[in-house]
Amino acid sequence: MTMEPLILASASPRRADLLRWAGVPIEIDPAAIDETRRPGEDPLEYAKRLAQEKALAKATARRLCLGADTTVFIGSRVFEKPADAAEAARHLRNLSGQSHRVVTAFCLADGDQPVHLQAVVSLVTFRTLTPCMIERYVATGEGLDKAGAYGLQGWGGFLVESIEGSYTNVVGLPLTEVLAALESRKKTTKNP
Repeated sequence: MTMEPLILASASPRRADLLRWAGVPIEIDPAAIDETRRPGEDPLEYAKRLAQEKALAKATARRLCLGADTTVFIGSRVFEKPADAAEAARHLRNLSGQSHRVVTAFCLADGDQPVHLQAVVSLVTFRTLTPCMIERYVATGEGLDKAGAYGLQGWGGFLVESIEGSYTNVVGLPLTEVLAALESRKKTTKNP
């Protein structure tokens, strides 16, 4: 029996690759929502809100939809996707030698209802970065479309000293938790 493709409400090639790697058939249909953080919004709640809004924006009554959002933060300070190379360099200077949290929230929606909403947090510690290391990494352009201005799965992996928690969460989708939620949903729909 072939599984109906999951709608992925994200343009992230990393999320698509992780799901394909796990054997989940997907149809990519990115959601265009306002991703502005609300004043005083907690980083965890921010990621959860965006994941849910993305999933609901593309959900249909006949197909399950997955929305996700990744946020990098220290305390209440959020490191968004950088607007340009200068902002990327500032993010990396601030993360240098520090531990920060990466939260990826994901939401499964069916029709106009969220059926699963979860956030997974990993702790990432950066090595101390020299100005030259920052300049060279920013010049790759790899981190310009990523929260925190780095990609763990690419050259940005060299910036990291250690990770506590899920590697795939830092990449952009906590695959173990997403697969468990999909499996649970499959069981629920088979045995109402």
